[in-house]
Amino acid sequence: MPELPEVETIRRGLAPALEAASFTKVELRRRDLRFPFPRGFAKRLEGAKVTSLSRRAKYLVAELDSGEALIMHLGMTGRFAIEDGREGRSEGRFEPGRFYDDSERLAAHDHVIFHLSTGKRLVYNDARRFGFMILAKIKGMEDHPLFKGLGVEPIGNEFGADALARLFAGKGRPLKSALLDQRLIAGLGNIYVSEALFRAGLSPRRAATTLAGKGALARERREALAEAIRCVLAEAIDKGGSTLRDYAKADGERGAFQHEFRAYGREGKACLRPGCHGVVARLVQAGRSTFFCRVCQK
Repeated sequence: MPELPEVETIRRGLAPALEAASFTKVELRRRDLRFPFPRGFAKRLEGAKVTSLSRRAKYLVAELDSGEALIMHLGMTGRFAIEDGREGRSEGRFEPGRFYDDSERLAAHDHVIFHLSTGKRLVYNDARRFGFMILAKIKGMEDHPLFKGLGVEPIGNEFGADALARLFAGKGRPLKSALLDQRLIAGLGNIYVSEALFRAGLSPRRAATTLAGKGALARERREALAEAIRCVLAEAIDKGGSTLRDYAKADGERGAFQHEFRAYGREGKACLRPGCHGVVARLVQAGRSTFFCRVCQK
């Protein structure tokens, strides 16, 4: 499933084509994705202008001059392509990425076509149809069921060591589980949590509350983790995200951050931390694979 860097990469790729453009026509090639489309979905979009395209956690939010917002989630295999109006022609903001596990985009899975006032088309393709699109009023959108209760943005100004101290206070569950809790931190996913914990030298099994204390060691640990999270996400966004199975950027190319993995997917391989002679192990936590070094991650 695309994580925060992938969704942010797509947002940045779509923004130049979508912002200030209007929807002249919306084609729905099926009645549903994960959920049925809202009543009158196409008609409510047609004629509306996109005033901004933002991201909240793993959601794309296109605010419209109609007073509504188009909220989009990519699910596991959702992807967009910007086409110039002729079938099969695409262009994007990013330079080509490197391939990790290629997945062919099939036209049979082009489920939504947004025709734009600029002459371009925005095509939504989703092989497994776990993504969805809904419309919501912009006013009071923070109280929408999708957004109400979401935690802080890990690349936002509110995030840092002090935020971790507050969020982890009294949390006896494993650090990895706490970091994946969207009610605490919005948008973090399995891949980047594993990478950040490795960089911070912290065990995914450590109790989250051990980072919330007033002592110097607790502060050192949460400062290291906050910095690692910010750095990992920034690097991943800069490289266009990671390609695992089906993820593709807005221009159809693959992200390259997977070539920078230091822990994720490296089970049985030598630890990459200088001076460490450990081996990367795999641990299943809450049904998700965690990769870490038992020697240097404490």
